[in-house]
Amino acid sequence: MQKMGKSLKDIDGLPLPNSSLMRESAYEAILQSVENEGHLFFISGHGGTGKTFLWNTLITKLRSESKIVLPVATSGIAALLLPNGRTTHSRFHIPLEVSAESTCEIRHDTLLSELLMKTSLIIWDEAPMANKYCFEALDKSLRDILRTRYENSTTKPFGGLTIVCGGDFRQIFPVVPKGTRADIADASLNSSYLWPFFKIYELNQNMRLYNGSVDEYEVAKIAYFEKWLLQIGDGSLYDDIDKELIKNPFKIYKNPSNDPMNSILEAIYPSLLHNYSDSTYLKERAILNPKNEVVHELNEMIMNMIPEEGRIYLSSNSICKASINTNEEDLLYPIELLHSLKFNGIPNHDINLNEGAPGMLLKNLNQIEGLCNGTILIVTRLGKWSIRGDII
Repeated sequence: MQKMGKSLKDIDGLPLPNSSLMRESAYEAILQSVENEGHLFFISGHGGTGKTFLWNTLITKLRSESKIVLPVATSGIAALLLPNGRTTHSRFHIPLEVSAESTCEIRHDTLLSELLMKTSLIIWDEAPMANKYCFEALDKSLRDILRTRYENSTTKPFGGLTIVCGGDFRQIFPVVPKGTRADIADASLNSSYLWPFFKIYELNQNMRLYNGSVDEYEVAKIAYFEKWLLQIGDGSLYDDIDKELIKNPFKIYKNPSNDPMNSILEAIYPSLLHNYSDSTYLKERAILNPKNEVVHELNEMIMNMIPEEGRIYLSSNSICKASINTNEEDLLYPIELLHSLKFNGIPNHDINLNEGAPGMLLKNLNQIEGLCNGTILIVTRLGKWSIRGDII
């Protein structure tokens, strides 16, 4: 990144208001809600503004008083950052396919229902990523389960239990397969009937930049880039001539060969052959792609560059023999067709791996050990029937 011609205080809107006061105000309000009648809170803020710090402080405080706090997150990686965190679907048995009529699969007189009866606070991190029907399903279930704990619980949001949600609406919205922009907006939490009941606290200062461990020039450079990202998220950064284009103030790496793939690899992974086995080198770099086809193409290029001997693993596809007319289905769906199918969240029929190469888990295997959807590992051994990897 080229040297900016601005100092920290020259950047519009910096220094930002101190988020510590807002966090303290939210902290006191949440504790008061736990002690009295339950309310709903939404802590809004981009990365680094102290949401996780607030979660940990609340959890430590209430658990020190022998009160039960259930910290959950929409994604597995976010759940790992919370003490004894779980994904929301795992904790509350939310259906994978949700609709306006969905409820959580929680029965009365079960261990989970008894746990919810004794719970003082639920913290839901990365809430904007979840479909609004997930919150509404939990709302309907808690109104039923807590009817013997709180008076008039059937008329109160989440049955009268204190709920704290957090996240950033500039980031990932709920995924609506083949949905339009309007469909995605309608699936968001702020389109739910529950949203008017939330009290919103907004954190807007990146606390990581002001902890004294980063020098002033680096703070100014990172803050400039951060402000640019926030403007993109707010939809306020467009070219004056073409309103569909975003102005980029940074130097773009170009390769004289006009090969965009190699340009990206050389810019993001310089000296790859000398550093591909260095976990520090790998975890500081990533290439984001909008389509899986591009991901597979880049992966294949990188695997071919690594000198270690690789191994190709193949899936095993077949027609379910429990189906009727299996002979005809074998003709309609030959194995070659099954091998060519590609789905989101599932690896392709063939996957090429090299020792020392990074990989990402796509399923939750053992959340306690950190093996969940999104965990990055380095492949250390390629066996015939198994693969060994170390978490970065």
